[in-house]
This record gives sequence, C-alpha cells and structure tokens, in this order.
Amino acid sequence: MKRMLSLRDQRLKEKDRLKPKKKEKKDPSALKEREVPQHPSCLFFQYNTQLGPPYHILVDTNFINFSIKAKLDLVQSMMDCLYAKCIPCITDCVMAEIEKLGQKYRVALRIAKDPRFERLPCTHKGTYADDCLVQRVTQHKCYIVATVDRDLKRRIRKIPGVPIMYISNHRKRSNL
Repeated sequence: MKRMLSLRDQRLKEKDRLKPKKKEKKDPSALKEREVPQHPSCLFFQYNTQLGPPYHILVDTNFINFSIKAKLDLVQSMMDCLYAKCIPCITDCVMAEIEKLGQKYRVALRIAKDPRFERLPCTHKGTYADDCLVQRVTQHKCYIVATVDRDLKRRIRKIPGVPIMYISNHRKRSNL
C-alpha cells in the first residue's frame, strides 16, 4: 500500500501545502447567542394549566389488557381515581395494535370500540403506538397518559407537565 503525504508535509512545495488555521480572537464585549427550547405557555413552572375536568385520557393497549385482568371497569375506575368526568381517548395506532393481537384479545377490542371512548385519528406513518402517544403528548399537553408499560412511562416522565395513570395492586393510580 502506498503512503500518502500529509498536506502539511515539509516536502511539498509552498503553494501546494495546506495553510495553518488561524484562531479568531473572540470579542469579549460581543453578545453571546444560545439556542434555548421555548417552553409551552400552558405550563406555570411544572403545573399544567390545560389539565382540568373533563380529563382527556390517552389509553395504551396494555392498560386496557391490565384493567381486564384486574376486573376493573375502565371508565368508572378512571372517574373514581380522578374524582371527575373522564373521556378516554384511543388513537388509531392503539386500535390497530389491539386488532393485531387477534382473537385472544377480543374483549379488549370490544372495550376499545365502546361509544364512550373518543377516537383520535393519526397522521403519521406506521402503527407503533408508543411513538404515537409520546408525539401527541409533546404537541398537546392536555392529555393524561394511561399506561402500564415501563419504557413508555420513562419516556413520558421526561416531558414536563404530562401526568401518567397506571394500574398497581388492582387499583388505578395517577401522579397528577
């Protein structure tokens, strides 16, 4: 293999050689610019002012399945948890995920098609429900996310002002 000469090599002619970089001196009196992400106007520090009854709750697939296992009525136990009217919302991705699960989860599908549930259309490609829920919650902070999925809970905790509802010990809990 042939060896290559560096562009700074002394054996090259002066015109072919790479010029050494000169450091620009920074003016200490000049203003420094920084890129700071704009915080949503709905947040008063960490308190989300858009949340209030009736609560809109984004429901994940596993939340429906766990509520069936715990023998909890979904809408009634949400109201018991929050002491207010709740509107459970299901995105197209979550509905597609439940339909993919097949005949074994037909009870979950019947619950998801309940007329009390609000159906939210998705505009993105793919049917991965976790990304869909995280994207929707970052855009609109008026939702509570109902999930049992550990990874999804971790991702949502990083978004300020979004509460999580989950099931533990056969009871619904919320960290409002």
